[in-house]
Amino acid sequence: MEFSELIYTGRAQAELLRGGEAPRLRGTLCVTGHHLLLSPEPQSTPDLWLLLLRSVDSVEKRVAGDSGTITLRCKDLRVLQLDIEGVETTLDIARSIEALSSLESVITSFPFFYRPKGLRLGDAWHFHPPERYYKRVARETTAWRLSEVNQDFSLCPSYPRAVIVPRTVDDDALARCARFRQGGRFPVLSYHHAPTGTVLLRSSQPLAGPQKKRCAEDEELLAAVLACGPPGARGFIVDTRSAQAAKQARLTGGGTEAKAAYPGWRRLHRPLERGRPLQESFMRLVKACGDTEQSMDLWLSRLESCHWLAHVKEALTTACLAAQGMEREGACILVHGTEGTDNTLLVTSLAQLILDPLSRTMTGFQELVEREWIQAGHPFQLRCAHSAFSHTRPKHEAPTFLLFLDCVWQLSRQFPLSLEFGEGLLLTLFEHAYASSFGTFLCNSEKERCLCEVRTRTHSLWSALNQAKEQRKLRNPLYVLNPLTIWPSVEPQSLRLWQGMFLRWSRPPESSEVVWEKVWQIVAEGEKTEGAQPTASASA
Repeated sequence: MEFSELIYTGRAQAELLRGGEAPRLRGTLCVTGHHLLLSPEPQSTPDLWLLLLRSVDSVEKRVAGDSGTITLRCKDLRVLQLDIEGVETTLDIARSIEALSSLESVITSFPFFYRPKGLRLGDAWHFHPPERYYKRVARETTAWRLSEVNQDFSLCPSYPRAVIVPRTVDDDALARCARFRQGGRFPVLSYHHAPTGTVLLRSSQPLAGPQKKRCAEDEELLAAVLACGPPGARGFIVDTRSAQAAKQARLTGGGTEAKAAYPGWRRLHRPLERGRPLQESFMRLVKACGDTEQSMDLWLSRLESCHWLAHVKEALTTACLAAQGMEREGACILVHGTEGTDNTLLVTSLAQLILDPLSRTMTGFQELVEREWIQAGHPFQLRCAHSAFSHTRPKHEAPTFLLFLDCVWQLSRQFPLSLEFGEGLLLTLFEHAYASSFGTFLCNSEKERCLCEVRTRTHSLWSALNQAKEQRKLRNPLYVLNPLTIWPSVEPQSLRLWQGMFLRWSRPPESSEVVWEKVWQIVAEGEKTEGAQPTASASA
């Protein structure tokens, strides 16, 4: 298929309204295979306006007289309006945008064509392999090993090639464990907490079924986990489903770990919303934030009724439960729900941010996202197919990764000195998860990325973000290494709406960026003053 087949009209005269205080742009609008471009008239601005078509979530069109209007609602929550000369031209351009923004083929997406200056293919893809984290674990304990049992992805299509498992469990036992877990996601190490010697693991649900089947190798694996921990260690299985949902899952072949079969382990149910209810909560929140005419009472009522902050609270509470078990009770923690690719990753990644100072650094956070979300099999292509504006009924979409980023923002607000990165990085990750020029968030698993040759044919987002010119916008100028565990408050008065995300396009343009730059200037001036003091005293 050629892109030209989907471009019904490639050029038109148009006026662009970007909302807020941004000035109108009038000029020539062009449609390409991957972008919408507006070349402004000379008297307005010399800058070319560019929009990645993959970032369009919905297209609305209306015509009147001899002109038309196209409203583009984007995945990054922007709302753009194009006033176009000519009715047929308007309809043709709308059809072109609809077709090009919804292409399902991965290998025809823009990252496979993007070749930015200063970056080379292959750069930064080697930054965060499983082997890198294993080296850190190996320095802390010899009880775990790096297994390549999934080298060809035949054991578990959503796991990476290499996983960290107890040294006493061989690969044959792991293969049998995989057959007992949904999607082959047997328990693997997520994080080793060196101060207490405890571990955090993740998996999918066991396939116990109505007959309450058992797997000796799975039971031995979890027994080996306790043996790897401190003397007398016990374990908690944090199930992100309700007890009722877990019971119903047994009727369809799933279920939970039988208490008698896993001595030393205790199951805790901490239900977290997922799938369509979470997506609809996100959509209601965005709709409420986009209505600027409502009264304050109505606004607060709508904010509460969308339940988004309730989801934030439950996610942080469950992560704190897992972290508390490891830090204060010396327990090993296994987290799973049904598939183990959504809320499981939400809990394990947040628990690490709470416990691990290295995860709160710029490099450590990138590694956490890569290891606990991308390589761990979060299906980004399915979950981020649409944002909050799509007119289609949600199928596989769910803003689980956005919920994670919101929780991280809550941590940064409560502990403003403890995270080396700022809101800019979180917003950037949100944007690129839904639509990107880079290949980092493409596909649903490492297996799919290998089949599409993503690592050799696209650029990594991390290589772009780690360039010196980008770091100033992303780093927290107030950061001070905090070696302690950070325990967030989840009380209603402590959790805030993330305005930088949900109200970013209705605030004055670049307000947060301007404030951020001023903070950098203050810090820089303070460092200069401190550096000058010894010289002054010496001369005195």
